[in-house]
Amino acid sequence: MSKAKIRFSGRLQDEVVNVDVVNATVELKGKSYDLGQLLLTSPVSGTIYGTLLNYKGALNTLGNEVNEPPYNQPPKAPILYIKPVNTINGYNMPIPLPSDVAELEVGAALGVVIGRTATRVSEDQALDYVTGYTVVNDVTVPHSSFYRPAISQKARDGFCPIGPWVIERDAIENPAALELRVYINGELRQENTTANLIRPVKKLIAEVTEFMTLTAGDTLLIGVPEGAPLVKAGDHVCIEIEGVGTLENRVVHEHEIVAGGAK
Repeated sequence: MSKAKIRFSGRLQDEVVNVDVVNATVELKGKSYDLGQLLLTSPVSGTIYGTLLNYKGALNTLGNEVNEPPYNQPPKAPILYIKPVNTINGYNMPIPLPSDVAELEVGAALGVVIGRTATRVSEDQALDYVTGYTVVNDVTVPHSSFYRPAISQKARDGFCPIGPWVIERDAIENPAALELRVYINGELRQENTTANLIRPVKKLIAEVTEFMTLTAGDTLLIGVPEGAPLVKAGDHVCIEIEGVGTLENRVVHEHEIVAGGAK
């Protein structure tokens, strides 16, 4: 069992519980509950920063395109973007499929939750500023351009499911060697590891805080692997990150979602 923070739907405060990551259960007040028995909301509430092209494979798939205008070279620093508050979604909550979109990309990402103000942090001290880790689905409307902000593709309502909890930092011995898997309707559709990152967690925190401050509650997404699976309405999405947890959601036509749930 590991310590984790969860947040129940309708409550403002987190609750510290014991969790069994493998069996997806929560121990609460002496009783054990399956995740499906609990109504949870997102366990984070700060600013969410995404990172582009941080997996070696994701950068390699661009081929020579990275050497063409307007940049003419591979990125030399982290490429960041924000998932605004309207995108935040919870465990087992529906992912809205916009009426003008046929499919969505599943963006499986490790979320690094910051525990205290971090400015110009060294790699050696980077994990001291982390309170824990969570599973994130950085949902995106498929698009091909990396040269302009993808706001309409990445910042739609409900496009950032997070959860089911924030596992304590010390439960993860090495965030740079975690297996990641994506299942769609029970079928394994993507598999990768954080060992393939260009900037592992420590290095990413150090480089980001060199030019901007991260504050307690912020979440830094380490990036999405190449080959993001596509999903359509009705599909069940399950993202597993070794030692961190399992995030499950279903894709639903946005017009079928009312008052935060599906019809």
